[in-house]
Amino acid sequence: MTTLRLLKGFASLAAITVWMTASASATEELNALVWCDHTDPALIEPFEKQFDAKVNLKVYEGTGAGLAIIEQSQPGDWDVLVIDGIDVPRAIDAGILGPLPKAEFPMTDVDPVIQMPEAHSRGNALYAVPEKYGYNTVSFNKDKVDPADMNDMSVLWGEKYKGRIAVYDYYLPVEGMVAMGLGKTTADLSSSDLAEIKETLFKVKENAKLVGDVVSSQTALATGEVDILMGGGEWVTAGLAAENPALDWVLPAQGGVRWSQSIGVFKDSKKPDLAKEFVKYIVSPEAQAKLATSSCYWAMPANKAAGAFLTDQQKAALRWDEQPSYIAKSQLYPAPSAELDKEMQDVWTEFLQR
Repeated sequence: MTTLRLLKGFASLAAITVWMTASASATEELNALVWCDHTDPALIEPFEKQFDAKVNLKVYEGTGAGLAIIEQSQPGDWDVLVIDGIDVPRAIDAGILGPLPKAEFPMTDVDPVIQMPEAHSRGNALYAVPEKYGYNTVSFNKDKVDPADMNDMSVLWGEKYKGRIAVYDYYLPVEGMVAMGLGKTTADLSSSDLAEIKETLFKVKENAKLVGDVVSSQTALATGEVDILMGGGEWVTAGLAAENPALDWVLPAQGGVRWSQSIGVFKDSKKPDLAKEFVKYIVSPEAQAKLATSSCYWAMPANKAAGAFLTDQQKAALRWDEQPSYIAKSQLYPAPSAELDKEMQDVWTEFLQR
């Protein structure tokens, strides 16, 4: 894939943008706060045609940015929310999400681990459903590095590939990866772990050619400026594999950090019925396949029934058959307390400034 196409695919992650679909003659409108993978017309247009609706999509990156948009909005401005799975409880506690009818959202085709009922439910009430997941791990150019080396995360802070590594600029998954590489559990991190994580991060920084956002780090890998991307994964290379088969990704022996995204309906939505139908559409098998292979980034659909709508090549790029073992040896993003989160951000600030 050319640099231009890569930048076009991920440009909406670089800034908050608004993207609208369908004609002004639609009888209804729906306002959704989403991640960029939902802006693919192939995903949105079938819903619009079926319900004679215009879907207005505002893209954001990071839960903090999403919550800031919501705080600056009026009740009823938004109908649908896409959010990090681990942050659904924050949205529930803040009174942002309303309950969904459980019977209309069966989870029989969703891996039990991906269901995350502890995050998506309160008592018997369901507030969001998982729609997509993937991994922050190691992406690389297998023509430039020894693929066997990528099975050991500690190679990132060794000296063999010094000056050939890019690091994704997001503190939670990268610090989580380092923690796993040191034999720690992301769910159990505490302040006492940060000294070792910091020391190891600084070793990574000495090896890194750049630390960049989504666009710059992935462009560096795609153009050959670097050979390894720490914090990458299938969302970096799966969509590029057909055109550049040298780009690959792996979960090292120590595992990787698993992310997931979820979708729900705003409690104050003015179109709750249409919003619910949109959520039902997004988690349907055919829409899940389109979401999994969105032009913005690829990742695993939560609904395994989406496999019927994916090609063998697409499944191979997503590591479809390896998901049971990948899920087993991955851990969720760290979900630190407010105090620990500040400490982790302080470590990252030092890392960036070093």
